[in-house]
Amino acid sequence: MVIPVHDVNPARRTPWVTYALILANVLVFLFTPGMTGSVTGGGGLAQMCHLQAFLDHYAAVPQELLQHRLPRLVPTGATGVGPQGPGCVIGPPDYGKSPELSVLTAMFLHGGWLHLLGNMLFLWIFGNNVEDRMGHLRYLLFYGVCGYAATYGFALLNADSTAPLLGASGAIAGVLGAYLVLYPKARVWVLVPFLIFLPLRLPAWIVLGFWFVLQAVYSSGGAVSDAGTVAYVAHVVGFLAGMLIAWPLRPGTPPPPEPRGLLFGRRARPGW
Repeated sequence: MVIPVHDVNPARRTPWVTYALILANVLVFLFTPGMTGSVTGGGGLAQMCHLQAFLDHYAAVPQELLQHRLPRLVPTGATGVGPQGPGCVIGPPDYGKSPELSVLTAMFLHGGWLHLLGNMLFLWIFGNNVEDRMGHLRYLLFYGVCGYAATYGFALLNADSTAPLLGASGAIAGVLGAYLVLYPKARVWVLVPFLIFLPLRLPAWIVLGFWFVLQAVYSSGGAVSDAGTVAYVAHVVGFLAGMLIAWPLRPGTPPPPEPRGLLFGRRARPGW
């Protein structure tokens, strides 16, 4: 797996929407009840139960999306002692929930700080140029459409799943798909783990194409043991949706500039 750190593709305008999305995701994460433990490594049973109830309320659940109704029993956020020992209490839902709206709220929820930082890194690197090409409002709409497409695509293939689906990965996968279509020859600095992290500058079509192939393989469950814990199918659907939406814009997209003498996007000193 390669880790992108910078692309050599300056934007013409400030990517205010990308900045706002990153800020919103970080703030929601910090204020998510029970999420402090995922950052500090602490947290007990009460915190876990509170977080479970919160995610069940605001995250997207495939079965709810397709059946348009809430289950009879959901986590209440309370703790109790049952036949199996201490655990989280379940009971009838005491809230109203729109499954369709939960897709939107789920796009700003994350299951841990690594999940959040990984998503925000990709959005930071690739989102500015897609926003620059589409314009602020169209980019925001595009982001939402890709997120919805990814979530419903996953739900259709996992209709019986009651596990909460959360994260901006599907929408950001759409951004990556659009970037691949619009700027396939843009150069991207990546770190390749090989004993040490080796810095390489590769064309976007290799970096993003390799990322997509990995997601497609992982979605089959054939390459990793925990494929069921990550919504790789949502990544694949979001990526393809982003490519399809961005394709009509491709003819009018100027090629990215290739400034010389750059090291990780900065002007190198003489002799480098």
